[in-house]
Amino acid sequence: MVNKIWTFFIAIGIIFSLLSGNISTINNVILESAKSSLELMMQIFPVIALWLGITNIATNSGLLDILSLKLSIILGKLFPEVPKNHISLSYMASNMIANIFGLGSAATPFGLKAMSSLQELNENKKVASRSMITFTTINTSGLTVIPTTIIALRLLYGSTSPTITVLSSFIATLASTLAGIIIDRILARRYTNV
Repeated sequence: MVNKIWTFFIAIGIIFSLLSGNISTINNVILESAKSSLELMMQIFPVIALWLGITNIATNSGLLDILSLKLSIILGKLFPEVPKNHISLSYMASNMIANIFGLGSAATPFGLKAMSSLQELNENKKVASRSMITFTTINTSGLTVIPTTIIALRLLYGSTSPTITVLSSFIATLASTLAGIIIDRILARRYTNV
């Protein structure tokens, strides 16, 4: 749906530029956008590569497994309908740990695997299960301790203190995560009597 909306906006913009005789504006915008996108990617890539490398070291050293195991214990309480030691708890834990370190791109594959394994447990395949809704709520709220992408962007644009947003990001994402979990629990009790 979002692709259709963006395609519509782009088409309207191009048509309007053609009708108003600003075809050169379209060319300039396309070329400038491509240039700035490439520059941004080349400058932000090293920071993301660094954190992905740290995550890889944590995975190979077993630290990620230890953190996932500890988090899986907590997740067992948040997802009581998921069997203990089920693979989806490990996927969810890995997704959340990657999000906590601000590595959304590394978190996405774990999130997709978690949803796929939760769908296998789902009795009604046409409707999201309570676990799927809870996981989506937690994942969307995005608890972040180290906002890697924000730090990289602040560095990119010459900030003198790129990490100044760490505390405020943590407080904001902690508040959104807690609010999401509380609302999820209230609605789950109201509509499922759990």
